[in-house]
Amino acid sequence: MNGIDAHDDNLTRVELTWVEGRTEYWIRFGHEAGTQLLDRNRRIVSFGPGAVFAFVRWAANDHGTIISRLDILRAVAPGESYQTLPFARPGGEILLKIEGWPKVEAVLRHVDGIEAIGVDPAQVDPDHWRHVAHWMNAGEAPRPYTAERHQAWLRRREIAP
Repeated sequence: MNGIDAHDDNLTRVELTWVEGRTEYWIRFGHEAGTQLLDRNRRIVSFGPGAVFAFVRWAANDHGTIISRLDILRAVAPGESYQTLPFARPGGEILLKIEGWPKVEAVLRHVDGIEAIGVDPAQVDPDHWRHVAHWMNAGEAPRPYTAERHQAWLRRREIAP
């Protein structure tokens, strides 16, 4: 075990699996509090309360893709309400939920754009992820996240309780 206290109930744990071409669950961004290797294809990563991370799930069978999904979650503290999600325990606040490879790919490109302006996607205004989810689910392109918007979010966060 690397950095995970098996009895720390403050952590959100996500089980990741990688079987090339079959099951590929990975974290696109986020700051892990620790990692536990289960075997050569599986590991558990943990996130502390408040951490924001992107969890991508893709799986296929002999007939093609059976799931393509990207969720951006905020890890919750004990006692906070949360939504359940497969492979994430206990769950989290779901900021974005996108299904279908074309939409997942579009969100991944959106994340790339955020990184291109020098912003850590895990530090983005949570309302922006909700905006992206709503617009993409409506079949429209979301507004880009700008450095100015990020600065406004950081200032707002400083004065918010």
